[in-house]
Amino acid sequence: MFLETIPDTSNYMIAGYVISFLTMGIYVASLYIRNRNLRQDQQTLEDLDRTESKK
Repeated sequence: MFLETIPDTSNYMIAGYVISFLTMGIYVASLYIRNRNLRQDQQTLEDLDRTESKK
C-alpha cells in the first residue's frame, strides 16, 4: 500500500559534482592567469620606470 520506490538520483549528484569542480577549476585557472598578467604588467611598469629615471 505505502511501498513506493525511491528514485535513483545518483546521476544528478555526479553531474552536480562534475559541474561544481569544473566551475572551481575554471575559476582557479582564471585567478592564475590574472596573477600572471599582473606580474607581467608590474614588470613592464618597473622597466619603464627604470628607463625614465635614467633620462
